[in-house]
Amino acid sequence: MKGPAKGRVLLGRFGAPHGVRGEIRLQSFTSDPLAIATYDGLTDKSGARHFRLRSVRPQGKDMLVAKVEGVDDRAGAEALNGVELYLPRELLPAPDEDEFYVADLIGLRAETREGAEIGVIVAVRNFGAGDILEIAPVADGETLMFPFTKAVVPAVDLSAGRVVLAPPADVEQDS
Repeated sequence: MKGPAKGRVLLGRFGAPHGVRGEIRLQSFTSDPLAIATYDGLTDKSGARHFRLRSVRPQGKDMLVAKVEGVDDRAGAEALNGVELYLPRELLPAPDEDEFYVADLIGLRAETREGAEIGVIVAVRNFGAGDILEIAPVADGETLMFPFTKAVVPAVDLSAGRVVLAPPADVEQDS
């Protein structure tokens, strides 16, 4: 898995075509899924291809059906399947206090309160019950999962490039 696009924030991903007139499924990662259509300046990961969403309509929790400018048939929509949509960071509003862009969390060191390094955040997952930090441990092995709550993650210090983890005693690793 490649790292995040430099200076860009992932907002969505195109899926399969929807019908024969160029509509396409679009998974939105914005807090309000329909808000993705309000951003001007959407690009692919490299920043080379630009996209303008002419219309979107809901089709499930975070799934939309979109009409993309310049895409008028099923073949054009099929060519976009899997393309991720990014927006330059400077075009996004600053997050509220205790809110973070996932792109800002990926790559941060995860440490204990005492400063011992646990690993590096490689993903933020959400399986329906809240955000979970996925951490690649310092020692080789399977990734670790921690709920992204104030109790388990009492501090996020973006400028220092780290988060502090205080995992419950029953999930701490044995030494």
